[in-house]
Amino acid sequence: MEFIDYYKILGLSKKATEKEIKAAYRKLARKYHPDLNPNNQEAENKFKQVSEAYEVLSNPENRKKYDEFGKDWKHADEFKKAQQQQRQQQQAYQHTGADSGQQEFSGDFSDFFESMFGGQGRGSSQGRRTGQTKYRGQDLNAELELNLKDVYTSQKQTLTVNGKKIRLTFPAGIEDGQVIKINGHGAPGANGGPSGDLYIRVSIKNNTEFKRDGKHLYTTADLDLYTALLGGEVLLDTFDGQVKLKVAPETQPGTKLKLKGKGFPVYKKEGEFGDLFVTYQVKLPTNLSKKEKELVTELQNIRTHGNK
Repeated sequence: MEFIDYYKILGLSKKATEKEIKAAYRKLARKYHPDLNPNNQEAENKFKQVSEAYEVLSNPENRKKYDEFGKDWKHADEFKKAQQQQRQQQQAYQHTGADSGQQEFSGDFSDFFESMFGGQGRGSSQGRRTGQTKYRGQDLNAELELNLKDVYTSQKQTLTVNGKKIRLTFPAGIEDGQVIKINGHGAPGANGGPSGDLYIRVSIKNNTEFKRDGKHLYTTADLDLYTALLGGEVLLDTFDGQVKLKVAPETQPGTKLKLKGKGFPVYKKEGEFGDLFVTYQVKLPTNLSKKEKELVTELQNIRTHGNK
């Protein structure tokens, strides 16, 4: 099995931090993503390598095993267990004064795994083969970026994982950073073992004028000076169309109102929505004409001195 340098694939040193590993993965995953490189086998292979490297190095436990055992890191636990058993057997034989006939394993890790999980079983007078241990495939991590407007309704997405296309539905109301588990779509197992799982982290980009907080939305509505003073109506855009708001006379800047049920859908609760909270902003007129200035001055005098 050829050694794959995961650090080299991501362009990092062994001293790279978790933040640097994540940043390198995101940059390279975008560069080589199959959706951005259709019919490009080289880019697809690069994407697989980058994803595999990130899967191992982003997991502190797996990274530690990889740093110690290299390409055989998946079998690190079996190797340590076998070494411990050998030491225990030797100690037992030494205690009884018998010759164990065993030697401490001191070869290459790959030789050890060959002897343990494949090839001829050692110590067998008949030379029969040992049974091969089935190993579950590695779990894979992926990240999918969606816009806030996309997750207002349920979304169907087609992802390419290990050269296979997977059709998925992301329910409306999914949260930023939420992880979706897809059973059996990770790396294939070894020796007939089951495949691992796929974990998709959803990253939501908000390119709207709304602020989201769970199921609730927050926005502002502009009022001109005259509507704020005299009252009237204003149109407001929401995620499911425009609504007409009635503005009371002498509405003050910063006035807040709640539109029930006009917020964001609740994840996996069909028909349930949060609320939309609106804050009024009063916009003062600019470039006043001479006549307008005279009228404003007259209004000022009335408010200050009364109508005399």
